[in-house]
Amino acid sequence: MLPRDVILSREVILRPPTPADIEPIARACADPRIHRFLPALPVPYTRDDAVAYLKAAEQVWEAGGALFAAADPGTDEWMGNIELKPLDARGNGEIGYLVAPWAQGRGVATAATRALTDWAFALGVRRLELLASVENLASQRVAMAAGFHREGVRRSAEALRDGTRGDLVAFARLHGESGERLRPFLPSFPGGSLSDGVVRLVPLGPEDTHDYHMLENLPDVVRYSVPPEGPDLVRAERLCRETGAHWLAGERAEMTIRDAGTGAFAGHIQLTSIVPLLGQAMTGYSMLPGFRGRGFMTRAVNLLVEWAFEHTALSRVVAGTSPANLASHRVLERAGFTREGLVHGLLPGPGGTRLDDLRWYRLRRGRTGA
Repeated sequence: MLPRDVILSREVILRPPTPADIEPIARACADPRIHRFLPALPVPYTRDDAVAYLKAAEQVWEAGGALFAAADPGTDEWMGNIELKPLDARGNGEIGYLVAPWAQGRGVATAATRALTDWAFALGVRRLELLASVENLASQRVAMAAGFHREGVRRSAEALRDGTRGDLVAFARLHGESGERLRPFLPSFPGGSLSDGVVRLVPLGPEDTHDYHMLENLPDVVRYSVPPEGPDLVRAERLCRETGAHWLAGERAEMTIRDAGTGAFAGHIQLTSIVPLLGQAMTGYSMLPGFRGRGFMTRAVNLLVEWAFEHTALSRVVAGTSPANLASHRVLERAGFTREGLVHGLLPGPGGTRLDDLRWYRLRRGRTGA
């Protein structure tokens, strides 16, 4: 069994939970904001559930795990719980946590995760894991801030409240690793969006599923898609739901293009094929017919590329177009891109054919070839 220590840090105290924690636990767990990513939590959550939780905490300790209250170092007020589950057959541990709504945004989860991780490693644990719902970006940021490395996605790994299954993003930290905060290659937009006063770029989300699905299935959009087919509704919903996790992982950034004045959905733009070693990424885009011919797409491409050059290590953004897509050529020319060459038979076409790709590039200012 693990020792029932009190773990001290500057931001938080980890201590075994006590009956004094029952009332704040019940109040926190009754908040709907807590329910979304804790599907096993009883709803409605009552004081009796909090009492039962304290009894379950005893069982965690007896089974070889550890369950701490995360308390304010000045007042000893309960702010959340954090658990080290009993080690599995391979000697690996898993951390899970809950932070009260009134304590969120203060770094409690990150501080508690760091403190518990250091404590477990000092006791001989060699590997700790942390799992977060693919939509729980706050928890994924906590994992990275505590020095946990993203290892992939465990598909359909969690039973959800509605009877379906959900994906979990897996993170891990090893004994001996520095635990230094891991900063995402693609940072969030300053203020949550980018705008030049005419168009606004907003990260794609679940609420955009139907607009995105409709846009990407327009015949003239499908014509120039790779491959030339639109996503079905299930695939579109999955992309919109998972885009935040892919952004944090540095894999791609997906955005809606909106009219800055009305907020109306106008199109979609992305930054994909990101290769940090080369400092290169690719952009692609599509727009609703009603917004074409107004310069929206050129503005959107400029906003995205300039953000990438200012806030990431990217030095080169490329694009590919059909040789016949003259409208896209004009967008890229106006956005400062240069034609690079024609690649023959690069892309899959309809009926097993192969299509040519006209390549374009734009460099960060001051970066030129030899």
